[in-house]
Amino acid sequence: MIGPRPSVLSFGGGVNSTALLVGLAERVELPHLVLFSDTGGERPATYRHVEHMAAWCAVRGVPFVTVTNGGRGQGATLEENCLTRKELPSLAYGFKGCSSKWKRQPMDRYVREWAPAVECWENGGKVLRLIGIDAGESHRAVLTEDAKHVYRYPLVEWGWTREECVTAIRAAGLEVPPKSSCFFCPAMRRAEVLRLAEEEPDLFARAVAIEANAETHTVVGLGRNWKWADLVRQDKAQGKLWGSPEIPCGCMDESDNEQPKPEVQP
Repeated sequence: MIGPRPSVLSFGGGVNSTALLVGLAERVELPHLVLFSDTGGERPATYRHVEHMAAWCAVRGVPFVTVTNGGRGQGATLEENCLTRKELPSLAYGFKGCSSKWKRQPMDRYVREWAPAVECWENGGKVLRLIGIDAGESHRAVLTEDAKHVYRYPLVEWGWTREECVTAIRAAGLEVPPKSSCFFCPAMRRAEVLRLAEEEPDLFARAVAIEANAETHTVVGLGRNWKWADLVRQDKAQGKLWGSPEIPCGCMDESDNEQPKPEVQP
């Protein structure tokens, strides 16, 4: 484990956070706690990987806790929240509220009540937060500490780019996980949407239900200026794939992460 200071690793279910765990295990620096924040909208393959890594952590004596943001005046999941409020995920409107509300905030709430953290703060210390930003995105690793936390970016320290992360995961005998994101994420490219419709039609139908249910006049659909439903309908008619630049969604485990933000003190 990493020193006497309580350490928490934010696990997003993708390549970066998996490689981070592998690298820390190699260095005998495993964290005291691993947190996974479940929006309720991850793909089945991601949930299977999360279960596998939770078991991997258990064998090594590391607590792995799943937290959620449901039941706080909103739907139990992000999907249900969108349907209840008749809106699209915030990224469709150009904001990154999904990442903050459904990923970061549930983890922060848990840490605030975690006994080792509380004891650390009472003694005037700071909790170590381990963030999986890789060396290819090192310019994002700028926040070093706030009132209660010290932030560390081990992948950047080790010089691990996305490629090194994949290599380390395979060398550890683990499967390389798929990209971690909600199945209705507006950051998905057109080709990814078409693949979702073909390979997981049940999830695509649920995503389109969110799109059809939303009452908005500022954007067209989940693609912001285009609808997923129209894309698939047109593709079936035209028989070809479309290309599109990817929109960063800010989820916890992708190389386009937002930086963790300091807590606002009351």
